[in-house]
Amino acid sequence: MNFGRILTAMVTPFNQQGEFCVDSTKKLVRYLIENGSDALVVGGTTGESPTLSTEEKLVLFKTVVEEAGGQVPVIAGTGSNNTKASIELTKQAEEIGVDGIMLVAPYYNKPSQEGLYQHFKVIAEATKLPVMLYNIPGRSAVTLSVETTLRLAEVPNIVSTKEASGDLDAIAEIIEHAPEGFSVYSGDDSLTLPILAIGGTGVVSVASHIVGGQMQQMVKNYLAGQVQAAAKEHRQLLPVMNTLFMAPNPTAVKAALELNGVQTGSVRLPLIPLTAEQKQELVRIIKPTMNFFVS
Repeated sequence: MNFGRILTAMVTPFNQQGEFCVDSTKKLVRYLIENGSDALVVGGTTGESPTLSTEEKLVLFKTVVEEAGGQVPVIAGTGSNNTKASIELTKQAEEIGVDGIMLVAPYYNKPSQEGLYQHFKVIAEATKLPVMLYNIPGRSAVTLSVETTLRLAEVPNIVSTKEASGDLDAIAEIIEHAPEGFSVYSGDDSLTLPILAIGGTGVVSVASHIVGGQMQQMVKNYLAGQVQAAAKEHRQLLPVMNTLFMAPNPTAVKAALELNGVQTGSVRLPLIPLTAEQKQELVRIIKPTMNFFVS
């Protein structure tokens, strides 16, 4: 299944007291739709899922679904390292009306490949929604292998994977052997173009909060055969993509959004705001690329 090319892993807006902010979330949804996002992935790591309560996640899902109004798909991050809890949250998200779910590889408890297979399969079988897998070894301390991914791709409603392993050989193998219609998205902004070049579908992006339009243009140029133009755009976007990860995600992108007039608040502990020096560097790199937000 193709959710689009540029999927934004959306930050979760907080107010000055660090509480979930419905109004800012609605504004952010409109801004992202207007600035290059083909779909919104909510309640993921970029959305600070480890510090959101279940109640906050459900309000977040509901707010985004209502504000998007069917203009773009909304994919809810309902995965965790607790299979039963993931099933419960998935069912609640389905009732709210999300268009798909994303399931991160179970972190910390380090299951075997068979354990990973059973975890994802059982959750997928508990919903009618399309499922996106999420392989991110750097955060989960476990790698979803090519073989396990391909086994899971045979489950009827597991239709996609977000690959943040950085392993282009493994990603190419998944693309080569997955069933027709199974989509592979980059989980790293800087690998968007390389993964497109080996047959991937697009990216689940953080940088698209800031340069969504430019990323769309890069993808369109590549797909139109304007490979040199796309490569140049990729090189020009790399400093922005890298700067947005100068601190643990989503610290820098929230600061960049604020510079752009989009209020999403700060990050929750254990994350902390950028230092003065980091913010100065962010301004230097980000400012020239911005499409200023109109509320």
